[in-house]
Amino acid sequence: MEVIHKIGRRKTAVARVYVSQGSGNITINKKELNTYFPTATLQYKVKQPLNLTENAENFDVKVNVYGGGITGQAEAIRLAISRALCEVDTENRVTLKPEGLLTRDPRMVERKKYGQKKARKKFQFSKR
Repeated sequence: MEVIHKIGRRKTAVARVYVSQGSGNITINKKELNTYFPTATLQYKVKQPLNLTENAENFDVKVNVYGGGITGQAEAIRLAISRALCEVDTENRVTLKPEGLLTRDPRMVERKKYGQKKARKKFQFSKR
């Protein structure tokens, strides 16, 4: 099996993932998974597609990720890994689809409007 390259996005984060046959090493921006994402929740999010398809020990994952915050980055990586696993074996799609791991989350930050404090928050109204 050659290297499979997929892209995942979430908010403003973009993750490029390279999945190859291996022993379960996950490298993000040349750092170990535990170093890049210190919290257990984010580590779980990244490993979720691999654990669901029982491939945690079969593939090495190399990731380049930029933009957004840590949660957006973790979810972008999760989407990219899910897409790569579907290309490895189409049976994985049956497992990942019901969990919602193949859906690009379309929610983005709403832009700030002029004459307002934020996107929806207004300045305080003064009657007099």
